[in-house]
Amino acid sequence: MKRIIAVVVALSLLVFGVVASIFNTMWASDWEDLFNEYANAEFPPSFVVEAGDADSRIAMLNVEGTIVDSGETGVFAQQGYNHRLTVEALKEIISDDSIKGILLNVDSPGGGVYESAEIHKYLMEAKEAGKTIYSSMGGMAASGGYYVSAPADQIFASEETLTGSIGVIMQSINYSQLAEDYGVEFETYASGDMKEMLSGHRDPTEEETQYVQNMVDSMYQDFVTVVSEGRGMDEAAVRELADGRIFLGGDAVDNGLVDQLGYVEDALAGLKENIGGNPEVIEYGYDGTNRISFNYKAKSFISGLFGDTEIAQIESLLRNRQGVEPMYLYEQ
Repeated sequence: MKRIIAVVVALSLLVFGVVASIFNTMWASDWEDLFNEYANAEFPPSFVVEAGDADSRIAMLNVEGTIVDSGETGVFAQQGYNHRLTVEALKEIISDDSIKGILLNVDSPGGGVYESAEIHKYLMEAKEAGKTIYSSMGGMAASGGYYVSAPADQIFASEETLTGSIGVIMQSINYSQLAEDYGVEFETYASGDMKEMLSGHRDPTEEETQYVQNMVDSMYQDFVTVVSEGRGMDEAAVRELADGRIFLGGDAVDNGLVDQLGYVEDALAGLKENIGGNPEVIEYGYDGTNRISFNYKAKSFISGLFGDTEIAQIESLLRNRQGVEPMYLYEQ
């Protein structure tokens, strides 16, 4: 018994020593400061891009990457699109009387129907609050990327911008033939005929196909309405363009989806002129001095413990959603 107790004590001391060593290393590498800085940071974060009149400001808001709410706001948050930050920034902009204009910097293939509609909702509230909105399209502002740009008072794109792709896509995977080839059988107990809708282990019924198509058609109509109202175009004219095709920036100017050719600096200059005076320009997001270094060190530390493969798997599990989801998304 004494030997067992001695072994347990020794192992406990060993584990304690390892843990203490790890924490000492972390704190010796300024982790304490990084944790405190992260915990005490204001949300949504913003920083001044150009000094000017603080009573007449322009807020830059980046919509870069796939527009989905990954739920990532902590250590594992990616440096791409952050839906929570975008929504909270818009709420703050709406209530801040010193912000006179919004510059959207859009570089996105689109994303979730819900997330795109939520951004659109708050942009419309910002317009009702008297904010002027300009959108600058980068390399791509397709599908949901165009959806969130549609309310803008002016839309800029370059000749090289890919935009449009007005439409809805909803997909599932049918692996029934693969299962049959390998002798896999499914025993399903469902409470209703439609409960298995979009299941991948069998072909959809005609009723299910029509039901899902009606859902897609309804969301498509919402998209057409958003473009029609945002661009002041007749719905019939929008539908001629809204078959999912993409357009280069110059073509989008010709067909009315974009106002003028230019880059983000051109859109900013135009918005400044519209507002007048010398507005201060702020940007919502992280300026690269805190969140990036924190994430990098956190990932490096955990990667050192578990290996690159394991940390990649953890991040993938945290990011990826389950189930079928309707998307305003341009698929390449």
